[in-house]
Amino acid sequence: MLSTARTTWSPACAGRRRPCSDASRRASVFLPGGVHAPWPRSHSVAARVASSSTNPAGCLEAAAPWSGIARPAPPIMDIDLAAPAVSSEERVRQLVMKQAGLAAAAAARTPRMAQLAGRDAGALDVAFDRCGAVCKEYAKTFYLATQLMTPERRRAIWAIYVWCRRTDELVDGPNAAYTSALALDRWESRLDDVFAGRPYDMLDAALADAVAAFPAVNARPFRDMIEGMRMDLARSRYATFDDLYLYCYRVAGTVGLMTVPIMGVSPDSEADLGTVYAGALALGVANQLTNILRDVGEDARRGRIYLPQDELAMAGISEADIFAGRVTDEWRCFMKGQIARARTYFRQAEQGAAELNQESRWPVWASLLLYRQILDEIEANDYDNFTKRAYVPKAKKLAALPKAYFKSLRLPPSQRH
Repeated sequence: MLSTARTTWSPACAGRRRPCSDASRRASVFLPGGVHAPWPRSHSVAARVASSSTNPAGCLEAAAPWSGIARPAPPIMDIDLAAPAVSSEERVRQLVMKQAGLAAAAAARTPRMAQLAGRDAGALDVAFDRCGAVCKEYAKTFYLATQLMTPERRRAIWAIYVWCRRTDELVDGPNAAYTSALALDRWESRLDDVFAGRPYDMLDAALADAVAAFPAVNARPFRDMIEGMRMDLARSRYATFDDLYLYCYRVAGTVGLMTVPIMGVSPDSEADLGTVYAGALALGVANQLTNILRDVGEDARRGRIYLPQDELAMAGISEADIFAGRVTDEWRCFMKGQIARARTYFRQAEQGAAELNQESRWPVWASLLLYRQILDEIEANDYDNFTKRAYVPKAKKLAALPKAYFKSLRLPPSQRH
């Protein structure tokens, strides 16, 4: 369950707020917003890999397929996240339960074989190596934790991480000012091609191979993440937490839904699959809320406030207070409530993380423990998230890794008697 500030249940993929501002400000080497011509159909797969190694971005136009990977289009889910009848949290919960049901049904389908006829194994190895290199550069701790996973699971997680990061950079990267709604429409169309086995470039090909290998991976969370990017193009305020929750689901909670089918559930687990999916969702939401609380000052300097407007008003805090960076008693009280909410979601995430395959638990627990420590650092800074950036010192990060590892060795709670 990934996060790229965003989550795979990963510290690297945890919502669309950046976990490492220095890395996010570098020139992107995989931004999916170029304007290059599509691959000529005469190019071999090997030639495409060679070209993608130097310019892996690709473009958002219609493109010739990268390889022969084929997979039937996934079913379109019929839950309308824009419907106002019930709360966003309830609508997302219904969607997550349906995702769990689809995953259970998909488990009976056979991956690979005829679906991957014509795949160029050598070219795909290069593509996955490239995904791994990107993950290692931008999410070192998460990359390290994936080393315990089987090669197939590890490579698939890397491919999803890279797709999430490319998607995030459309609205939060070096060329974000040039991203339009049309660009996101093209990116979504390109995603449909990936799921149909028509990847455009080497990074798309890695994802296409991953979703073919794991039939339970559904396109809906990927589409919902793109919808979250559309929200960023159109909105800079959220009236209520219910509004903000939907945003958190789209930009971060989706990552958990993408990656649970790859991480897998422990054979010793007796938990309902919905519990695992709910935990994945909760970790993404918790990570995103943590990003938001950490980045209040940075977002304010960009004219954005990712905090519930009604709760700010109840606390007696105005937008002028936030733009001026005033750390008052009212602000401290407000922040205590926001941090408590985020910790509630982290606790819920633990229930799902503990039921995953043992080999997949370490990166998830590492993400959970490391991100939760950011909340501790905000408190240590006396709630000044205007001028001080809360970060976990390297020593604390290193100390958290063995703790996460030992947690990953414990028997799933559903098996403890």
